Amino acid sequence: MTIVFNTDQIYLHGGIEKVMATKANYFANIPGVEVCIVTTEQQGNLTRYHLDSKIQLLDLGINYDRSKSYFSRSNFFKLFQHFKQQQKLFETLDPDVIISPNYNFDHYWLPFIHQKSKKIKERHSSRFYEKEERQSASFVKKIKFWLDDIIDKKYDHIVVLNKDEEKYLASKNGVVIPNPVEIPVFACELTNKKVMAAGRIAPVKGFDELIKAWEIINHRFPDWELHIYGENYSGTKEMLEELIENLNLGKKIIFKGNVSDLPKEMLDYSIYAMSSETECFPTVLLEALSVGLPIVSYDCPNGPRHIIEDKEDGFLVKHKDPRDLADKMMVLMNDEILRKRIGKNAKEHSFRFSNTKVMKKWCELLNLRNV
Repeated sequence: MTIVFNTDQIYLHGGIEKVMATKANYFANIPGVEVCIVTTEQQGNLTRYHLDSKIQLLDLGINYDRSKSYFSRSNFFKLFQHFKQQQKLFETLDPDVIISPNYNFDHYWLPFIHQKSKKIKERHSSRFYEKEERQSASFVKKIKFWLDDIIDKKYDHIVVLNKDEEKYLASKNGVVIPNPVEIPVFACELTNKKVMAAGRIAPVKGFDELIKAWEIINHRFPDWELHIYGENYSGTKEMLEELIENLNLGKKIIFKGNVSDLPKEMLDYSIYAMSSETECFPTVLLEALSVGLPIVSYDCPNGPRHIIEDKEDGFLVKHKDPRDLADKMMVLMNDEILRKRIGKNAKEHSFRFSNTKVMKKWCELLNLRNV
């Protein structure tokens, strides 16, 4: 069997890229399976996450300008190049399965090329707010949603990450498979007075809410620090730094940039905090569980509640409520015994999402014999 992952790039930090690498590596080690990753704009960059040497990497060199719309003049003409090259390549590779883990323009034509292959679309972002948007959408936007629903039905399967997301599908081809995580042998000691947060530094991650929560925390626990990991997006970091200075938290909140191995960095922390506006099934929470790091997260739509068992391996707090976020972090800061109990539970509960369990579901979907 030949499996193709069809995506834009694999050189940036991100949950989609990390999960895709995990799945590709797993498939590549099943006897009789060949794996290829096809990109449109790798631009000669090295892959961000480790990939097995058996995996074939091919780049179409389309190189869309991501700062512009697909319908801009420069990008629109590249669509035709993309379609022709992709169609030709798939005829050569003759894959049995094509998995598309993100939303590119080829979403609209992928079901119609290389008809012999099974086409699978993965949804890694929540459609919670789209449901509201559809009700008040303009005529043009409603046409787009109508077209999206038609195209979704043309895929063999739409893989969503939790049950809540399945109900937003207009098609009957939905399958729920969560993200997998590698479970390391090491675990956090939970003795350092430091809290971690991580993710693309963008408005949707809600780091401003976390900073406001930290202003509350700092009055009671001035010896604790908050460290934020991730890549700056559209100047968001600069706005957050201004907020930090205005709240006199410059020595308490530190931006740490990107790291290649986040679970190992987690060993230095005692709490993981998430304040996102929306999350579908965040890999970073799985990684926190896997190293026994207690989580305090907004109960945002729709992912965290499907990962965290409230008061068992972390705390789910009221969405967009910095006071509740701060209060639950302070409960853990104030009680090392509780932290360690919750951390132990987190490590044990992470096996629900182990590679072995999750990839078994993928193998069943593809009619593959598991390793």
